[in-house]
Amino acid sequence: MDGVPEKDVSRDAPQDGGKLVANIMHFARALRTAGLPIGPGKVLDAISAVRAVGIGRRDDFYWALHAVFVNRQDQREIFDQAFHVFWRNPRLLERMMQLVLPQLQLDQPQPQGEEMNRRLAEALMQGNEAVLADEADEEKLEIDAAFTASDKEMLQSMDFEKMSGDEVRQAQSMLRRLALPIAEMRTRRFAPASAGGAVDLRATLRGALRSGGDVIPLELKKRRTRPPALIILCDISGSMSRYSRMLLHFMHALTNDRDRVHTFLFGTRLTNVTRYLRKRDVDEALSKVGEAVGDWSGGTRIGACIEGFNRLWSRRVLGQGAVVLLITDGLDRDAGDGVAEEVERLRRSCQRLIWLNPLLRFDGFAPKSLGVRAILPHVDEFRPVHNLDSLGALAEALSRPETRRGAGMAPWLRRMEEVA
Repeated sequence: MDGVPEKDVSRDAPQDGGKLVANIMHFARALRTAGLPIGPGKVLDAISAVRAVGIGRRDDFYWALHAVFVNRQDQREIFDQAFHVFWRNPRLLERMMQLVLPQLQLDQPQPQGEEMNRRLAEALMQGNEAVLADEADEEKLEIDAAFTASDKEMLQSMDFEKMSGDEVRQAQSMLRRLALPIAEMRTRRFAPASAGGAVDLRATLRGALRSGGDVIPLELKKRRTRPPALIILCDISGSMSRYSRMLLHFMHALTNDRDRVHTFLFGTRLTNVTRYLRKRDVDEALSKVGEAVGDWSGGTRIGACIEGFNRLWSRRVLGQGAVVLLITDGLDRDAGDGVAEEVERLRRSCQRLIWLNPLLRFDGFAPKSLGVRAILPHVDEFRPVHNLDSLGALAEALSRPETRRGAGMAPWLRRMEEVA
């Protein structure tokens, strides 16, 4: 078979597996490093599938592994590239090497459609650092980086979806340090004031009684302020998986930095994960969240999940001017059924409803899907959430005093009418 050494294959896989079993395990390990959710069970299933279909034909071998390792649409490109590179396709292997080694780029058109995924290249090159080091000793390329952007600046604007494994870990560390200052709101209670404010008659009379009435010092008071409650509703469906897993680090930092933060994850059902995110250790917190949530990377039922929140949780957590962050791409399995009514009810129950959508990273984004069109008229702000810069802009917006509700939504509503 083209792409697999003849000494490793036969018409049917041998019972002991030979080198083929080890190669499948190595291939699965590379896919897992590149971001695919692959465990020991899938490796065993892949070996069984190969034994069942045989390896006499390359297509049979490809689709046997594809059926086991690929669960979602966004995993197909990584699997396809990894398969052709790992099983000896020289053309793609050369492109993978070009991503790892420094090169001088000429003014020539670049090939389209087969750009190697960065996490895949990183995964396949693990273990080959010594070979690269020997080649680097033969010829060194010195580059003056005095006026180039720093790694931190590049991470600020890089899309979460395009980050390599190391960049993801750096971004997670930066997310845990990102603050979200929300403008404080005036409450109904008062606190003593040294200057300004109104006269506190009760405190003034008590002071007069203590002094015997000879001197009546005026005591002042002013209203207390406190940050509003922050409610996060985050979509964890397949299309949002990469972003929601990154944002969980941000949610954990918020939960441990301030009081009255409530986090809910939803795909096909709603799950309250607030108490798990209150654990100080981020790894322990995310592990508990993973155990509690059973609908990762599945479909999305936005209307049903928001209806469950409105019915079971809104009265408990939406008091005193709460701010709600709705994080979703608006792609709904139920074609927007019931979404508009439930989002409108949610908006009436909170002080400010902000929709964060990673699809806004595309310049040509237009509100065409039924879910997006159902949500858009009922939110106060519409913002991107695909990199660190977008989260920084969100923090800046929340720190400013609130303006009239929905003041910035007019352009989006006009665009929605244009594409109707």
